[in-house]
Amino acid sequence: MKLKQAFLFVVFLMATVLAGCEPLLVLDPKGPQAARQASDIMLSIGIMSFIVIVVFSILVFVLIKYRASKQSPDYEPPHIEGNTLVEAICVGIPVIIVIILSIVSVRSNYIVEAKPQGYGDKEPLVIYASSSDWKWHFSYPEQDIETVNYLYIPTDRPIEFKLYSYGPITSFWIPQLGGQKYAMSDMVTTLHLAADVPGEYMGRNANFSGKGFAENTFDVTAMSQTKFDEWVDEVKETAKPLTEEKFDELLEPGHLGRSTYTGTHLEFAPAPEGEHAGHHHGTDNSDEQSEHHHESSSSEEHHHE
Repeated sequence: MKLKQAFLFVVFLMATVLAGCEPLLVLDPKGPQAARQASDIMLSIGIMSFIVIVVFSILVFVLIKYRASKQSPDYEPPHIEGNTLVEAICVGIPVIIVIILSIVSVRSNYIVEAKPQGYGDKEPLVIYASSSDWKWHFSYPEQDIETVNYLYIPTDRPIEFKLYSYGPITSFWIPQLGGQKYAMSDMVTTLHLAADVPGEYMGRNANFSGKGFAENTFDVTAMSQTKFDEWVDEVKETAKPLTEEKFDELLEPGHLGRSTYTGTHLEFAPAPEGEHAGHHHGTDNSDEQSEHHHESSSSEEHHHE
């Protein structure tokens, strides 16, 4: 009786706690990329739940059927050879599950890495998203504006993020719009997202990057194209220009609030792509390597003479 009461208490406690929880952001998608990933997660959960239920059912069956019983002291259990059917099931089902999940994963990977489905005829909005300790910088080349620690995007239009870092490797992640992707100092990675529903979303760095990592977050606001255009016009009328000196100040380690500027840092500090790629972006090592290369060249010339 006490065991039954304890079990009912645990069930009631779990139900109460779970009822007060907000839905997981990854399972509350607001864009096509996130919706695809959410469906894959639910498929994986369904398969794993089925496996767990079957295994525990078999365990209960075996414990009951083959539990200890009163046998004579000289009782010897019958010798049983391996069962081919059982062994085939034990090996075959996991193989089938792995094949199914592999096919789903490969197909989904191609889908989320491409322009969002249903947006093929629309020109993407390109945004350069760069991180520094511990903040995010968003450059809008088309609009010629830049924001820090917040992001405004139009709905029903594909967004093409160009990711890189002015410090350690970070990971750009907006859970309700899609999966995470790394931002590195010497190259640009591309992430395709889209927002179907206007609203406020949370974005963050999902990769540990030092003591300020926990607060390395940013706000995302999805709005109609009309409201987005109005916001851009307002920024151009009210915001101050972003200078090289101001940008260097923003790159200093620490936390900042939200800020907005006209112009982008891409004019004087280009992203590490094309001819600017692979030059130790965001560090002072480039000067040291250049000096070392010059000394090496001089030594080679002297040796040749």
